[in-house]
Amino acid sequence: MALSLLTFAAAATVSFRSPLPLYSNQSPFKTHQSSFLPVTSPAAFTKPSTSQSTQSSPLFRRKLLCAPVAAGKYVREDSLIKKLTADEVEELVKGVRKVPLIIDFYSTWCGPCNLMAQELEMLAIENENNALIVKVDTDEEHEFARDMQVRGLPTLYFISPDPNKEAIRTEGLIPLQMIREIINNHM
Repeated sequence: MALSLLTFAAAATVSFRSPLPLYSNQSPFKTHQSSFLPVTSPAAFTKPSTSQSTQSSPLFRRKLLCAPVAAGKYVREDSLIKKLTADEVEELVKGVRKVPLIIDFYSTWCGPCNLMAQELEMLAIENENNALIVKVDTDEEHEFARDMQVRGLPTLYFISPDPNKEAIRTEGLIPLQMIREIINNHM
């Protein structure tokens, strides 16, 4: 029994070494060449010089998944939804409108706000002439957000053009279908 413990301890101290040198071109783990990754020389992994174009380097070559979108009616550099200040929003609310006003209280660090922004952009494209959607950054307009009782982000206010109807307030990430229903049925 003492002999078996001694051989176990001796076997535990043996280090395993690769039969190949560390910087060899041959790898003991490589059994076949991958069809997904191109085999390149180590020089390809260096940073390209300023005279070399980044597009010609094998590291920066990209394959497009689909054709680029052509510039159309709704493809713009800026968003269809404009960011307004508190004074501009108050003027919109007090002014005469023929379409409902949707105010999105958001923050740039808020993940659900970014998701809601994508949905609101789709809604702005669908209802370009039927609704007016604006954004208010709560970090920049924190006093206005406090006055409007914004406690959670994103918060949406739906204000009807009819002054007799009350505003509808939602808090948190809500589905696009619910926003459509509020605009179509309650405004």
